Amino acid sequence: MAGDTEIIVTFPGGKRVDAQVGGHVVRTDQPVQGGGTDTHPTPFALFAASMGTCAGIFVVGFCQKRDLSTDGIRIVERLRYAEDGALAGVDLDIEVPASFPEKYREALVRVADQCSVKRAIQAQPAFQVRTVVK
Repeated sequence: MAGDTEIIVTFPGGKRVDAQVGGHVVRTDQPVQGGGTDTHPTPFALFAASMGTCAGIFVVGFCQKRDLSTDGIRIVERLRYAEDGALAGVDLDIEVPASFPEKYREALVRVADQCSVKRAIQAQPAFQVRTVVK
C-alpha cells in the first residue's frame, strides 16, 4: 500500500470499538470477563487473524494461478507466548490433502511467507500516539 491510509475508530458503547476501513466496518468487543459482551472478536484476535488470512490470500492466489484446487487446504495458526505473556512467535501450518502435488508443497510455504502483514510486523513500524484537539 502506497501513501497514507486513514482508519477511523469509534466507540459505539460498552467495551465495543469499531474501525471504519474504507467502506467496511470492523467491529471489536471484549470477552465478558473483560467487561464486554463478547459480540465480536477482540482487537488482538483480529490482529492474529490478519496474519493467517493474509498468508491464506497468497496460498489461494498461488493455487488459482496453477488451477490447483484449494479443497482440503487450510492454515492452522498457533501463537506462541513468552513467559511474560508477550507474543514470541507465530506458527502457520499449511495443511494440504495427500492429493496436493508434492512439487508445490514447499512453494506454498514460500508464497505464504510473502504475507504483507508479516512483512509489516517484521519491519517494526514506528508508532506515534498523540491527542489532537479538533
